[in-house]
Amino acid sequence: MLFDGTCKLCNGWARFVIARDHRHRIRLATAQSAHGQALLGWAGLPQSDFKTIVLITDDQVYIRSQAMFEIFARLSWAWRWLALGRVIPAALRDWVYDRIAQNRYRWFGRYDASRTPAPDHPERFLRV
Repeated sequence: MLFDGTCKLCNGWARFVIARDHRHRIRLATAQSAHGQALLGWAGLPQSDFKTIVLITDDQVYIRSQAMFEIFARLSWAWRWLALGRVIPAALRDWVYDRIAQNRYRWFGRYDASRTPAPDHPERFLRV
């Protein structure tokens, strides 16, 4: 999972995932890290002006609301049911996602530099 390391909302989401992915299925990297930049380039996504969460699995690239639902599907059982939100039309889901993404710094704040939440096990974050 790639996320904006300067975004307080995105860091909160990363901490949420870390706390609820008990099987350690999701590995993380900030979009600003060398590994994150390489993966964004590989996926053909913008490497600057990053505005979405990205999940890459089995050579599949998920962005925006689809990435969120794919992540929910990989979390502990108590959270998997949220993946049912996929039944909402993608255009509507992504419209809401985009409004939050465009306003995330104003609503939730921003760090001066990229931050990485504390991992819950040594292999949680991707390393170059």
